[in-house]
Amino acid sequence: METQSFGGSAVRRAFFASLTGTALEWYDFAIYSVAAALVFGDVFFPSEDPATGTLLAFSTYAVGYVSRPLGGFVFGRLGDKIGRKKVLIATLVLIGAATLLIGLLPSYATIGVAAPIALVILRFAQGVGVGGEWGGAVLLSSEFGDPRRRGFFASAAQIGPPAGNLMANGVLAALGAMLTESQFTSWGWRVAFLLSGVLVVFGLWIRAKLEETPVFKAMEAEQTRPEAPIREVFTTHPRALAAAILSRVAPDVLYALFTVFVLTYATGELGMSRGSALAAVLIGSSLQVFLIPLAGALSDRVNRRLLYGVAAVAAGVWPFLFFPMTSGGNWPLLALGVVVALAIHSLMYGPQAAFIAEQFSPRLRYTGSSLAYTLAGVIGGAVAPLLFTALLDAYDSWTPLALYVAVTAVVTVTGLCLGRDGNPADDEELSGTEQPARVGA
Repeated sequence: METQSFGGSAVRRAFFASLTGTALEWYDFAIYSVAAALVFGDVFFPSEDPATGTLLAFSTYAVGYVSRPLGGFVFGRLGDKIGRKKVLIATLVLIGAATLLIGLLPSYATIGVAAPIALVILRFAQGVGVGGEWGGAVLLSSEFGDPRRRGFFASAAQIGPPAGNLMANGVLAALGAMLTESQFTSWGWRVAFLLSGVLVVFGLWIRAKLEETPVFKAMEAEQTRPEAPIREVFTTHPRALAAAILSRVAPDVLYALFTVFVLTYATGELGMSRGSALAAVLIGSSLQVFLIPLAGALSDRVNRRLLYGVAAVAAGVWPFLFFPMTSGGNWPLLALGVVVALAIHSLMYGPQAAFIAEQFSPRLRYTGSSLAYTLAGVIGGAVAPLLFTALLDAYDSWTPLALYVAVTAVVTVTGLCLGRDGNPADDEELSGTEQPARVGA
């Protein structure tokens, strides 16, 4: 078999393709999240009670998470059977088309109940696309890169969510600044969704120029591709799957709190403007773009699980400090609280992709990673905004919210304890690179 190498321009192209493609898909996902918090309650779920409208809007947000396992099952299986590149192009097209159609969707006032029904269907399609995207994006960069530096290379896909969130919040903040409240609610928010069409074309151009990863090429050459990858994951990797699922819960919930629910909390409970709340999230997200790859690189130099675990404990503690410090409605303190929370999230999220990928053998890595990512989303990020809203409405106190985050931190630490440390020899042996080349970050 021809020896494959980890290094050179292919690594840089794969890293950039993983980052940009995931950022574009998360731009689509993030503008929905922000719009659900600020606009969709009025546009698609009119109600005399604003809290009810917000809960209904967040329920469609949850649909995007609930549908992810379908994407993980379908695209994860295909990724291990037909290749990473083909699947990543398909997921990008799916989520881009769904987002574009949301931007064109008539409101409840125009077509009645058909509007929220169509919105739920399109949100479901978004979730399916994202469910199949993440595992492939992680493998795209990490399987081209040095397996001994998987933390850094796999973090390319992890930069996507904050980068996409940054773009989405930036676009919506700019539209909100240029338009009146009524203009933004009636049509301004649609512009952000329609921009997705242009961004998806760019993402497709980047991904179409890539080759398949060295690891998948080696599996093709040795004819070791799995015939039934989903069944194999559940029968041969049950502990690995459990560890990967549980490890994701706290990061998902913390991220939902400080990028989605914080917008509702700041405007509804603290009396701040929408622009002020968005600005705090923008600052935190911009710092994450740099902190996540740094955290991934750090996890290559220290024990990955230990770094992840320390950050999970910090995630469980921080809400108990955040809510009291922001109770006075002081914007600098709100911004500081969001920045610290997203920095803690970065220390979990940077090593996360590598940790999850390392739980599975190379031939089942796309399927296993996708299933873990999507199933964790159902019990983590999907219900988090709903639970935050319901708990605050029921108890009129931040304490249950903080306790909820603390419980998820315990869940994540449990998952890390069940997991294993990575073994770079798996990739080196498969691809014939006993001494992989070192590539600068």
